[in-house]
Order: sequence, then C-alpha cells, then structure tokens
Amino acid sequence: MTEKTATLSTDGNEYDLPVLPGSVGPEVVDIRKLYGQSGKFTYDPGFTSTASCQSAITYIDGGEGVLLHRGYPIDQLAEHSTFMEVAYLLLHGDLPKKNELDKFSKTITYHTMVHEQLVHFFRGFRRDAHPMSVMCGVVGALSAFYHDSTDITDPTQRLIASHRLIAKMPTIAAMAHKYSLGQPFLYPQNDLSYTGNFLRMTFGVPAEPYEVNPVIERAMDRIFILHADHEQNASTSTVRLAGSSGANPFACIAAGIACLWGPAHGGANEAALNMLREIGDVKNIKTYVERAKDKNDPFRLMGFGHRVYKNYDPRAKVMQQTAEEVLKELNLTDPVLDVARELEHIALNDDYFVEKKLYPNVDFYSGIILNAIGFPTEMFTALFALARTTGWVAQWNEMISDPEQKIGRPRQLYVGATQRDYVPMDER
Repeated sequence: MTEKTATLSTDGNEYDLPVLPGSVGPEVVDIRKLYGQSGKFTYDPGFTSTASCQSAITYIDGGEGVLLHRGYPIDQLAEHSTFMEVAYLLLHGDLPKKNELDKFSKTITYHTMVHEQLVHFFRGFRRDAHPMSVMCGVVGALSAFYHDSTDITDPTQRLIASHRLIAKMPTIAAMAHKYSLGQPFLYPQNDLSYTGNFLRMTFGVPAEPYEVNPVIERAMDRIFILHADHEQNASTSTVRLAGSSGANPFACIAAGIACLWGPAHGGANEAALNMLREIGDVKNIKTYVERAKDKNDPFRLMGFGHRVYKNYDPRAKVMQQTAEEVLKELNLTDPVLDVARELEHIALNDDYFVEKKLYPNVDFYSGIILNAIGFPTEMFTALFALARTTGWVAQWNEMISDPEQKIGRPRQLYVGATQRDYVPMDER
C-alpha cells in the first residue's frame, strides 16, 4: 500500500510529508523532517493544530461532543463504572475483571498513608494559603521521600510511583482542607472506598463517627470520573513536557498541578460558580446575557464554550443530572441552580450563543455540586487535580514507554533584534 503524503510548496521547492492515520479522528501531517529538508519551522501558537504525541488513552471529537476513554464513552463510564475502575482502565488499557479490580483497589489502599514528616511541610504554609499552592508544594516534596520508585526506565517502578500518586492525592487534598480550618488531620480508613475515604478525611472529625452518604459518595465518584483525563490539555501537556526530560514523576505531577491552577483551566469551575452567584436571580439573567454580548463590557459567561468542544460537552449532561440528585438528597433549594438552568436554556436557544457554539461545559454545574456538598470554592481546583492525577500518570507512563519520545523542545518565530554589537555604558 502506497503511503499517503501531503505536499508543501515553498520557494520553488516541493516537500512530500507523510500523512499518518489514527484509529479514529483527523489524519496528521508528519512534519518531523521538515526543518531538516527545508530549513523552515511551522507556526502554531497554542498548538491548536499540532499533534504533540501519539496516544491510545483518550479521544475527543469536539464537533460531535464525543469523549472516549480507551474507546468507552464518558457517559457510560460515569453511569455504570467507579473511579477505581476508570483509573485501572486509563492505566492498563482495558476494563478490569473483578479479581483485577479487587487487587488494584487493595494496592491503592496500601499506599493511602503519607509519610509522617509531611505534616511538618504543611506547617510551613500560611493558614489562608490556597489549597493548590499547598498541594503543588507537598506533591513536589514527595520526590524527596520515595527513592525506590524513581527509575523511570523500569516499568515496575513507574507503576509503583503511579499507584502512590493516585493513592496519596486524596489524603494530601484532605489535609490541605483541614489545615486551612485549623482542624486535625485524619488518617485514611481503608475499609472505605477511595471516594468514601476522601470524604471522611475531608469532613470527619476525630471525636465523632463519620457516616458516608452513598448518594454524595456516588456524586463525588462521578465527578472524579468526569475529570480523570481529557487528552492533551495544558496540564497534561505540562506533565508530558516535564516528564520528557526524565524528571522525577512526583515533580512532573506537581508541575501539572501548577498548570491546572490557572483560571482558564482548572479554575474555571470556581469562576463559573462565582458568576452564577453574581447573577443571583433568574430575573437578572437577561441583563447579564446582554452584557456578555457587549464586546466593551468586561463581563463574560463562565462555564460556556470550550477550546475543543464545539458542541455540548458530554460531561456537562452528567453534571446536570448529578446536581439534581445531590440537591434532592440534601433537601436543598439553591437559587444558583435555578439561575444555571435558566441561563443554560437561554444560551442553547439564543442565536448569538448558538452561532458561536457556546455550549455549557463541565465547569458549569460542577461548582454547584461541590458547594452543596460543603466544599469551599478554593477547594474546587484541588479536587480537579485529585481526579486528573490518574490521567496524568497514565499519560506519563505512555510517554515514557514510547521509544520515539524525545525531550520536548518547541521552536519559535523570532521577531526580536538582529545581531548588534555591545555599546559601552558611556556611549549609550
């Protein structure tokens, strides 16, 4: 079979570039040899049209609103699966059998404790420090404790590091929350599920028994599933870029946490909830919608639109259903949810938003759920990091296993001064 090529013409010369097919999705023009052949780079700010790697983990079709993990639709996983099952799927490529899931869950449980010396790290932070700054620092510090799992050329050691990160992230996130409140840390209770254990460590107190509400547990598990991986987004690309240098795996994940913290990435759910609170009442929506359409008004609708999705984010549908279930279970009436429902209805039927493909995304409803459960807004992104760690370690493992992987080294279109000679101070 003849290899498919694309031809690039420049300066009177033609270059035939291989076209690589994926199992699904757009073909990719392979430009790896372009610079050597032509002396030219390609220009793609934000890498919006660039495939930085090949991956078999997650597939997104933004136009159709499709998200697949290892081929499985996200809505099916959110409805039928558990976060531990999805974590196994992302790491190993297939859904586990019962004995495989039991063994995996037990392994994760084995690693939920953190080194007692890490308690001293927390004391170095101000009480009002943002949980993401705490998590970034503490996860990075893990690299100083676990030297037996840092040979990244050894698949077994990589898997141990992956298990440790997935297991310890709920403990660290819960500790960050407790530290901000001045409450004592709770050790993991490993007869609970992954998510139930996290809820207890976050909301429980030593003097009282904590009963895990199964509806809340299932809602949180679903939120973790929906945030587990999302292809080559900014934080995942950061983890891969850091990992391409051979960096310590714990440091790579800390780099991902730092990137995720940005309001344009993981912080968007916090911004969406703040926007809904600002609108305050259904009767105010029309005014804010008009403001959103005004280019001269700084107000923007948060939780709408996505860099990849040009259709309804499939995760948002699951989030909406989960929000209804949680508020019903907790017997809460939240005016913010009423605002969200009506705002979504208007946006989906308003020509301005339809033409610009500004559909609700996963951040639109997640803040409502987390707020109802009792998480302060500053914890929202920390929860995102907790869940996304699974995707990060799966992507990191895949990258290290790729024999064609090289250290990341993007190039640039230089627009600065051309060469000039140094001018002594007294002659300037």
